[in-house]
Amino acid sequence: MTAAPNRQDIDERWMRHALALAERAQHEDDEIPVGAVVVDAGGLLLGEGWNRNITEADPSAHAEIVAMRNAGKHLRNHRLAGCTLYVTLEPCAMCAGAMIHARLDRMVFATADPKAGACGSVLSVLNHPHLNHQMVLEQGIATEESAELLRAFFRARR
Repeated sequence: MTAAPNRQDIDERWMRHALALAERAQHEDDEIPVGAVVVDAGGLLLGEGWNRNITEADPSAHAEIVAMRNAGKHLRNHRLAGCTLYVTLEPCAMCAGAMIHARLDRMVFATADPKAGACGSVLSVLNHPHLNHQMVLEQGIATEESAELLRAFFRARR
């Protein structure tokens, strides 16, 4: 009999999936390589996405928003209660606000964004005491892999 996977193994698995989506953003759409997935409490993938704001001429088409839109369509509900969002880069204020409105239970990000991060780096939008929803916030899974993907992308642009 095999042991059930622990939280760390599950988080690692979904963050690897998000990293694969980030690579698609770069290679398929020449977008900043950020990927995101939304998973329900039972481990079912509900939505995924990567940055598409340039491709779709939509400033809101960040990986997190795309993944949450797909999850909402899958559930036929704008609320994503009981779900976890995995994303390769710390969310911006827009994405953090959408996560609050979606009522996610948990968000896990790989690497901090020292220029626009709204989950502790620049701003702390999530879990602000005046907001009506709180969620578990974790970071640090696949940090170096995500950071290197972003560094390589921007090095190639310069």
